Amino acid sequence: MEYEVLNEELLHDGFLKIRKAIISHDRFSNDKPLECERELVDKGDFAAVLIYERDTDQLLFIKQFRYPTVKYGDGWILEIPAGGIEEGEDPVECAIREVEEETGYKISSDLKHITTCYSTPGGSTERMLLYYAEVSENDQVTKGGGLQDEGEDIQLCKYPTSEIDRLLCTEIVDSKTIIALQWFKLNNLKQK
Repeated sequence: MEYEVLNEELLHDGFLKIRKAIISHDRFSNDKPLECERELVDKGDFAAVLIYERDTDQLLFIKQFRYPTVKYGDGWILEIPAGGIEEGEDPVECAIREVEEETGYKISSDLKHITTCYSTPGGSTERMLLYYAEVSENDQVTKGGGLQDEGEDIQLCKYPTSEIDRLLCTEIVDSKTIIALQWFKLNNLKQK
């Protein structure tokens, strides 16, 4: 199957880049190629980490205000720590940096890669690189809370692993967190 970008223009160049393109691509029916107009949000990739605190049998989450979610909720959501991967930055280094900024925990570079997947492939280039890390209470080196100069106001939240099912059914609305928690359950990583 072949495709061709016939024309592409940058419509907006801010925190998010928005592009519009005319594309042509083969059809499954083998008819002549389909030519259509598409728009996309070019945001880049991000790293996210599910953190398990071994000595307390708890999972670490963050709560923060997410403006795009106010259409269907109050704006504050519970999620795992995550952040954008800078140009040329190693995803693991990004994950380590974001976890410390947001939660105050220092994690090792020995992260377990869960998966890499597109967040919303119908409209965005953004991929999420999901990782898993284990810590102890003593690994919290700062209070976390995010970066003031980036307008972040983040609350650290801890939940026992016994509450995963309840969280998935009632509180978690963030896809990266749902994927990470399902992975945790499937791999039975809870302390025995």
